[in-house]
Amino acid sequence: MQPRNMSMSGVVDLAAVKAAQEAKAKAEQTRAETARQGGAGAVSPADLVIDVDEAGFEREVLQRSAEVPVVIDFWAEWCQPCKQLSPVLERLAVEYNGRFLLAKIDVDANQMLMQQFGVQGIPAVFAVVAGQALPLFQGAAGEAQIRQTLDQLVQVAEQRFGLTGLTVDADAEPASAEAAETEPAGPYDALLEAAVRALDAGDFGGAVQAYRNVLADDPGNSEAKLGLAQAELLQRVGGMDPQQVRKDAADKPEDAQAQIAAADLDLVGGHVEDAFGRLIDTVRRTAGDDRDAVRLRLLELFEVVGPEDPRVGAARRALARALF
Repeated sequence: MQPRNMSMSGVVDLAAVKAAQEAKAKAEQTRAETARQGGAGAVSPADLVIDVDEAGFEREVLQRSAEVPVVIDFWAEWCQPCKQLSPVLERLAVEYNGRFLLAKIDVDANQMLMQQFGVQGIPAVFAVVAGQALPLFQGAAGEAQIRQTLDQLVQVAEQRFGLTGLTVDADAEPASAEAAETEPAGPYDALLEAAVRALDAGDFGGAVQAYRNVLADDPGNSEAKLGLAQAELLQRVGGMDPQQVRKDAADKPEDAQAQIAAADLDLVGGHVEDAFGRLIDTVRRTAGDDRDAVRLRLLELFEVVGPEDPRVGAARRALARALF
């Protein structure tokens, strides 16, 4: 498979000026808070390449992207091109000496992340900068092309978001090992881990029940609420015929259930704004129980995406205008 266009010229279109300014301000706030707490200190070269799963994605990728560009390598054990590309990325992560962090995601064990990023084939490489995702390339690529893309990524991250990367100390202890030894187990860690295992195995019903078990004791548990919303979405979509759902939605624009099903597919496919816009338009066209059903599904999808996502805020305002 030939690599896709590796140019970074589309980054401006992806973020938009206002979003970039907000993300830069948030990144600066995060770094200032870290400094007030004593600073993150230097990291070991071993910590420049990390394995990430769905449970740790927010902490290890989204949050870290406020201080350093995070390059994501989607791979699988059976993928031969992945076995050629991954070692090159790992070596370059160390060579670039903290200017980016490499996060490796096994697609077989993390189907939801693969769907959220819209990965169609592997190897696939993305980046997250100040919470904003952007595609880099898919398929095999030469080292010269990879270096050119990484150089552009680092330049964009520094110039547009003020991210200068991590300080690396060859003598520093690997932080990942220290965290594993000192992080205390939470009261619901076993149940949450069981839910993640169920998701990885495609047992969406089991994941739903595990998250509900947590929420029965701790209704405010944010991780369980997010996980439940995601598991219920995947459970619904798993039984759909996508072509039929799309046809029904196109043929029946006034049918609330047809639009709800299509919005679920939109979201799982990574088309967040399309999903939100579809349901908001349906709210405008419907009334009574149908309108309530559409509104409630939209609120559920807000939970899946997360309240901090700016697209959720914009959609909430649009929903309020549609309702009132």
